[in-house]
Formats: sequence, C-alpha cells, structure tokens
Amino acid sequence: AGAAGEGEFVPIPLEAVVDAPPAVVWQKVGGWCDIGAWMKTTCVVTSGDGGMGSVRRIADRIDELLVAKTAWSYSYSQPKSPIDYHGTVEVRPEGKDKTRLLYTLVYDVANLPSEEAKAADKQRRTQMFTGVVATMKAIAEAK
Repeated sequence: AGAAGEGEFVPIPLEAVVDAPPAVVWQKVGGWCDIGAWMKTTCVVTSGDGGMGSVRRIADRIDELLVAKTAWSYSYSQPKSPIDYHGTVEVRPEGKDKTRLLYTLVYDVANLPSEEAKAADKQRRTQMFTGVVATMKAIAEAK
C-alpha cells in the first residue's frame, strides 16, 4: 500500500471481440443507460441529457457521473464513492466487421483490511463484470 491518502488503485481490464462493426455495437450498447440491460436491472438518468455531466442511477441505489465521452467510448465515476470507483466502456474496430469491446474498471482497495480481502474483492468484481461483458457481446451480436 502507498502512503496515507495515496490510495491503492486496482485496474480490472476486460474485453471481448464482437462479430459486428463498431458503429452497430455502439448503437446497441453505447447508450448512457444501456447498463440497465447489461446488468439486468434499472437505470434512470437523474440529471442531464446523457451527455457530459449527466448522472444515472442504477438499481435505484448507485449514482454514476459521466466524466468523459468520445464517439465510441465514455468514462464514469461514482461521486463520493469510498473506493473512488471509475469505469470506461469503449469499442474499437477489430479487423473487417468485428469490434473489440473494452470495459475497464479502476478503484481503490486501500480501505480493505487484508491482502486476502483485496484479492477476493477484485475476483468478485472481475467475475461480475466478465458476465456483464458477455451480456453486452450477446446484445451487440443479436440480429
């Protein structure tokens, strides 16, 4: 762990190759509240219009702020999160009519009590979001 206040940030980079062009993939999974479908829960935009600075509420309990956006990506944070949680969703062209779907999480594990707790937390999040990426791939490939 780093010095007090520095945090101990853990990245979880996940990806999948999707059998569809990037524009099609982004149209199906790139919306600010599309996460509701990937996580099989609710998502409501509570502030803004889905652009920079917009806030979404997931499962009626998690608020996320849109902090960066490009044509085929966005990044979000969870304001006031004790783990300083951030995520990025991105699509990139991958050969002819294929897309690389990337979902990257980064968060601070410094407050967890042990190396075992940190590893278990990372494993839990990795497993959960691996399922989310698989759901995103299925949605994007659906005809």
